[in-house]
Amino acid sequence: MRVLARPLALVIALTLGTAAHAADVIRLAVQKTGTFSWELATIRAAGLDKEANLSLEVTELASPEAGKIALRAGNADIMLSDWLWVSRERALGARLTFYPYSSALGAVMVPPASPIKTLADLKGRKLAVGGGPIDKSWLLLQARMKQDGIDLKSDATIVYGAPPLIAAKALDGEMDASLNFWNFCAQLEAKGFRRVAGIEEILPKLGAKGAVSAVGYVFDEGWATNHRDAVARFIAMTRKAKQLLVTSDAAWDKIAPLTGATDPAMLKTYRDRYRDGIPRRSISDEETDARVLYRVLAEIGGRDLVGPAAELDPGTFYHAVPGD
Repeated sequence: MRVLARPLALVIALTLGTAAHAADVIRLAVQKTGTFSWELATIRAAGLDKEANLSLEVTELASPEAGKIALRAGNADIMLSDWLWVSRERALGARLTFYPYSSALGAVMVPPASPIKTLADLKGRKLAVGGGPIDKSWLLLQARMKQDGIDLKSDATIVYGAPPLIAAKALDGEMDASLNFWNFCAQLEAKGFRRVAGIEEILPKLGAKGAVSAVGYVFDEGWATNHRDAVARFIAMTRKAKQLLVTSDAAWDKIAPLTGATDPAMLKTYRDRYRDGIPRRSISDEETDARVLYRVLAEIGGRDLVGPAAELDPGTFYHAVPGD
């Protein structure tokens, strides 16, 4: 019995030790063609998930809307969305919260030989907008132009469409200018198109004091409270991945197939714009500017955009990470 007891005790000890150090599971809802997949591939290639003692269970989805459904149904712990949606959901009773992921925004793009040099030159032109009539970049652009006495909705011809379609039609020369998501703008830029203005460039005129992260990691407040340490490790892990993507061109070579880049010039443009959008401000500064822009968006977009709340809901931004 004594001979058997020692091996048995050793097995039990090893089992308990392994259980005590088992990786925390975080379920992620990820848009298959989105930039979050780039970050996750970098994390896995560098072993950052193991270093953080996290097990990342990824569900790939076709659209951001599918991610929202998965989060609200309790089938995912974290997804990417914007603070505008988080604030709206909080006003309706859902206790979601937001942590900055990227400040990369869209831009007004024109063909290389276009006579359009400034935003004021959009007057009388055909402008295609990716994302629809309540797209945030489009609303912010309208607000900025109204400061100069230009109502783009009536002073220009506006057409809406899905971002990939708008990018394709821009390449075909079917409109004078386009406003699209940043990655589609990067595609056009790599093809020789010119940026008239990035949306981030107009934010100071609307009251923001710095780059504002429009997109962030979104998760339930209660889940974050119960998994505070795992959330902190997750955020620290993603910061390391971003730093790697800032400092290493080789890291981009590894994820190149995921980006859809068709040539080195396009990959470089993706890389440069992604790097420009990495958040570098305190959460308090981000939140202060988000409150200012929320009021601008609420005025232009109304209840269809922001729901019943005229102000950014308290608690929209997650603050419980060391160093923020």
